[in-house]
Amino acid sequence: MFDYKNIYAQDPDVLAVIKKETKRQSEELELIASENYVSRAVLEAMATVLTNKYSEGYPGHRYYGGNQIIDEMESLAIERAKKLFGAEHVNVQPLSGSPANAAVYMAFIKPGDKVLGLKLDHGGHLSHGHPVNFSGMLYNFTQYEVEAQSGRINMDKVRQIASREKPKIIVAGYSAYSREIEWQKFKEIADEVGAFTFADIAHTAGLIAAGEMANPVPLFDVVTTTTHKTLRGPRGAIIMCRDKYAKQVDRAVFPGMQGGPHEHIIAAKAVAFGENLQSEFKQYAKQVMANAKTMAEEFIRLGYPVISGGTDNHLMVVDMTAKGLSGKEAESVLDRCGISVSRSTIPNDPNPPMNPSGVRFGTPAVTTRGLKTEEIKKIVTWINAGLEHKDEIEVLEKIREEVKEMCLSFPVPSI
Repeated sequence: MFDYKNIYAQDPDVLAVIKKETKRQSEELELIASENYVSRAVLEAMATVLTNKYSEGYPGHRYYGGNQIIDEMESLAIERAKKLFGAEHVNVQPLSGSPANAAVYMAFIKPGDKVLGLKLDHGGHLSHGHPVNFSGMLYNFTQYEVEAQSGRINMDKVRQIASREKPKIIVAGYSAYSREIEWQKFKEIADEVGAFTFADIAHTAGLIAAGEMANPVPLFDVVTTTTHKTLRGPRGAIIMCRDKYAKQVDRAVFPGMQGGPHEHIIAAKAVAFGENLQSEFKQYAKQVMANAKTMAEEFIRLGYPVISGGTDNHLMVVDMTAKGLSGKEAESVLDRCGISVSRSTIPNDPNPPMNPSGVRFGTPAVTTRGLKTEEIKKIVTWINAGLEHKDEIEVLEKIREEVKEMCLSFPVPSI
């Protein structure tokens, strides 16, 4: 890893915190579905002189001088993203997922217009219309849900809602839904009601890029994704759309939503996209899904209800109330075991968002470390033991030591 000699000389207090987090990541397991480990090359790209340059505008059309080389870098990122997803047009400047989604709304509709999106506690995202989020405040959202029994999206009900409400945009995407999305059916419904199609693939973009899941980019009007999570790049986002919408999307990003883009992050995106195009990444994505399937099967075998009964991607939401726990309690217990997870609502959750009934688990980060299905089975055994003996400090400490031993046997590639 980096020697940090300059931070050591100038600001040892900051370095001390960095080292603590490096140690934590080295010795603990990350099962948070939205987290991953970037390569050393991606880390290096983020720490370059590109951070020094202001570059408002786009390649060939900047509002500052001295951007010829920056244009070259941004164009490289764009071309790689196009190749990766089969996109006609790509904007690589969005700073993160929610700003990218905000730019899409700005590009296609006006405040007060009706939008259809998946409800948050049914697996959607805050930016898909939750009342406390800008999306729910600015736009008139109506929402679809998953079925109570199956935990899956019923496309006939989506069609009924769309036919009744006549939204301007239909949002298809999620942050805690473990099944494949029926992109073609969403497109058919949108065509029937005259709506734009908007896919948010932030969670599954890496699996889609690797060919393990269906790709909505050639089908939908506009698609957003973050560049971290399963893509294993820096924190940021991109927007992909049809050529005919390129100008309105670009104007919504700049000057609509943002000023100067972060070109050092765009460089890191380019590095990540280059990695995503390699055969090794395809094998990684395949293993992510195999590990997730094994994890869901193990939870079910041990009596944990998994929402929708399994997973088609990298994540799952597990209802903890069957074990007499809330999601917050489970998260806290597993933290003490050296296992990071994120509490999650379940469909029609009777509990409040800060103390929901479920936990969301994901396999992207542990798969990056090289863990396969046998290790996943062991991890679920530790999770179960920790939750069953949540008040026994010695048991939790023993699990933590065993977790540490596994982690040191499978080091994070960039640490």
